[in-house]
Amino acid sequence: MKFGFLISNLTCNLSYLLSLYPQMQLDNERELIKRVKKDPQAFALIYDENYKAIFSYVFRRIGHYEIARDLTAETFLKAFQKVGLFQWRSVPISAWLFRIATNEINLYFRQSKYKFTYLDDTDLHLHLPYDPGIETEKAAAEKMLKDSQEFLLVQRTLLELDTKYQAVIALRFFEEKSIHEISTILRKKEGTIKSLLSRGLVKLRTRMENNPPFRPATFSNL
Repeated sequence: MKFGFLISNLTCNLSYLLSLYPQMQLDNERELIKRVKKDPQAFALIYDENYKAIFSYVFRRIGHYEIARDLTAETFLKAFQKVGLFQWRSVPISAWLFRIATNEINLYFRQSKYKFTYLDDTDLHLHLPYDPGIETEKAAAEKMLKDSQEFLLVQRTLLELDTKYQAVIALRFFEEKSIHEISTILRKKEGTIKSLLSRGLVKLRTRMENNPPFRPATFSNL
């Protein structure tokens, strides 16, 4: 009986600790933001923690390696420049970065002559760690697209839709974000996100059904 009670007690304590984990993460991020405002070098921690997720999102939206790297760099540059004005509202730093990245992608699509601000033209590169794996990253990213023809079909068709539909569909199905997370990233009500997602998927399906390479299996996860 005592052993059973001990196991039950440990399970309850573990559940309680796990329930506190999201708040602990937010508390750590709040302290990190405070630190970055005092010491710009600490921005490298934000970069290291979020680079892969942001690049992956941008690359799957754009489908072009060099442009994706430039837009990702632009995202972190904007974040670095604005972090001094960042007001903590219990929103994960990643959500803030996804929002900036989405805005940069939208701006890229709106402006045919989008001008990139390269890291070497600013002092941001002085605060970031050296990245020796660029070519390896490029090869891996391009292989990911080549190995998934169904994804390529969806991604290319998605580019034909309005950016407001692109964003919600990409965040929901490419990045596997919840409706609540997308609502936080895009600063739109959850009902609006659900509506955009529903209408966007209808438009995406219609376009793909009229596309010769269409295969029913493509929609298995949509």
